[in-house]
Amino acid sequence: MTQTGAQLGDGNLWLHFTRTSDWIGDSPSIPVLDRGEGCYVWDTDGKRYFDGLSALFCAQIGYGHQELIDAASEQMAKLPFATNWSWAHQPAVDLAGRLAELFPGDLDHFFFVNSGSEAVESAMKLAIQYHRTRGEDRWKFISRNYAYHGTTFGALGMTGLPGLRKMFEPLRPGHYHAPNTNEYRCKVSAACAPCDLTCARSFEQIIEAEGPDQIAAIFVEPVQNAGGCFTPPDGYMEEVRAICDKYGILMVSDEVICAFGRLGTWTGAEKYGYLPDILTFAKGVTSAYQPLGGLGFRSHIAEVLQQDTGSMYLHGSTWGGHPVAAAVALANLDLFEKHGVLENVQANGDWFGEQLWALYDKHHIVGDVRGTGYFWAMELVKDRDHKIQFDDDETERLLRGFLSNRLMELGLICRADDRDEPVIQLSPPLVSTREQLTEVIQILDTVLGEATVKMTEES
Repeated sequence: MTQTGAQLGDGNLWLHFTRTSDWIGDSPSIPVLDRGEGCYVWDTDGKRYFDGLSALFCAQIGYGHQELIDAASEQMAKLPFATNWSWAHQPAVDLAGRLAELFPGDLDHFFFVNSGSEAVESAMKLAIQYHRTRGEDRWKFISRNYAYHGTTFGALGMTGLPGLRKMFEPLRPGHYHAPNTNEYRCKVSAACAPCDLTCARSFEQIIEAEGPDQIAAIFVEPVQNAGGCFTPPDGYMEEVRAICDKYGILMVSDEVICAFGRLGTWTGAEKYGYLPDILTFAKGVTSAYQPLGGLGFRSHIAEVLQQDTGSMYLHGSTWGGHPVAAAVALANLDLFEKHGVLENVQANGDWFGEQLWALYDKHHIVGDVRGTGYFWAMELVKDRDHKIQFDDDETERLLRGFLSNRLMELGLICRADDRDEPVIQLSPPLVSTREQLTEVIQILDTVLGEATVKMTEES
């Protein structure tokens, strides 16, 4: 029997990061999705939505691709499961070779897991083992304020969102957070124009305070998701890379969202012209048709980990690099090239941003537009001229009392959230056409106009 919204309210299924008041009770407000095709999904009531968030930044090529269904079916018939633990299987071998061709520099070595959080955990363990094998007891990490790196305990410490960490503290010690690259609300060099990269050099202050011989790695996203698509200022990534090199620290590019076309390139590192030591990924590698994550790392790390006959990377899991998931990933990469997915993002990403800026010009409630490729956010403000924010009660009424429901009513799935500041976040499937993106813009135009009236009347 198909689960309906009413049945969801019985509380048998518990949802991720979702207020229980939205889905437990007599009148759940959350739709239950039933099917998908192209860039659209339908709920059990037959209502159609444009998936403007690519599910959760992961449905890169949209829904219903028979090639991926066939790849999974054929692999299940041939070898439904094998581990990468003391054995190997051909889909994982082939996928590692394929990624080595696509990723920049000598990111030629791959370790597969099941999710983005696991990829971050794996990168942390790899960094610690790399340094200790070389005789250095480095175990501390630096990431950025408001950055989201996952929810497992190690990754949660890396995550720079206090509201997500507080419930589960104390966490693993040794996590530090530098300023992020929110240029709209810069808190480190706002009086300087243009940007003087104080945000990047703040890493060095933490390194010197904690001891250069203690820091194992710095984690950065090419475009930071939480807070709403913070792009790096010119020269930022080069400065972070230089700081890592100066102190012998590994640079980790967390690309669980940004890799596989979200920014118009295979990796965000390629987009912004830097070469990390480790690159984490998940989500888009299979376009979410199967769970798969992993990390790629450079040759100098591989050489340390294989320096004697008894050496190994002291990490593993049963399902990491599942053969069905690896086979689907390979088919997904074939579709990327067959359909010119990267080229589509490159052709339309800037245009999409221009349309969002046009909404900024039209609606005073929009304080900032930021992003790149098919990854954009609009920050909403009470007073744009003075960058005055909505207070907590106003934010609640705006985001959850109005925007989220109204966007769904008009058939658009996107994120209206307040991780740092109230933002509307957009991450459409990478195959979205200009016609479909125009549909998104039209819905946003309507909703932003209504939101402006609502918040003005209630102020």
